[in-house]
Amino acid sequence: MSPAPAGLIIVVSAPSGGGKGTILQRVSQGDLRLRHTVSVTTRAPRTGEVDGKHYYFVNRQTFDRWVDEGRFAEWAEVHGQRYGTLRAELDRVRGAGDAVLELDIQGMRSIRGIHPDAVTIFLLPPSMETLEERLRNRGDLSPETLAIRLRNAEAEIATKNEYTHAIVNDDLDAAVAEFQAILRAERARAAQPGANT
Repeated sequence: MSPAPAGLIIVVSAPSGGGKGTILQRVSQGDLRLRHTVSVTTRAPRTGEVDGKHYYFVNRQTFDRWVDEGRFAEWAEVHGQRYGTLRAELDRVRGAGDAVLELDIQGMRSIRGIHPDAVTIFLLPPSMETLEERLRNRGDLSPETLAIRLRNAEAEIATKNEYTHAIVNDDLDAAVAEFQAILRAERARAAQPGANT
């Protein structure tokens, strides 16, 4: 008897303030097949974060050893800390459903290098002005940090054509509906005989 087919790999990227967390929360609420991978990080847990639920928290020595052992499907250094997705974690999640990974462009490229059939979705703000307004409304960013986030966003948006799909997050309900439509289409495609050969 052949093993059950593994679920989809869905990589979602967005600039800071792009609405990724909100959209994924809405989509996940009504979709029991979506499973989020738990990343490994070298940063310390924040208040309320639970090891194995929010992240796997490890020290730099352990993380570097796992890199050398080839355990990561992807990893990157962000703001002086390392984050990565274990191959075993990706396999575990795909055994139960479709794996969702929230990654930047580096992570997306790494995953696509291993899994060329990964579904990649980039969430775009309707404009840079709207993005700036969203970031300002958070009220927790210094002018310097805001400027860095906006510069980074421009660079990230410039890579959108590398993704399978792009969704403009102008209206939240419409963006969620478009995300759900992409999932239906990709699942139907993957279910076709010979889709992953």
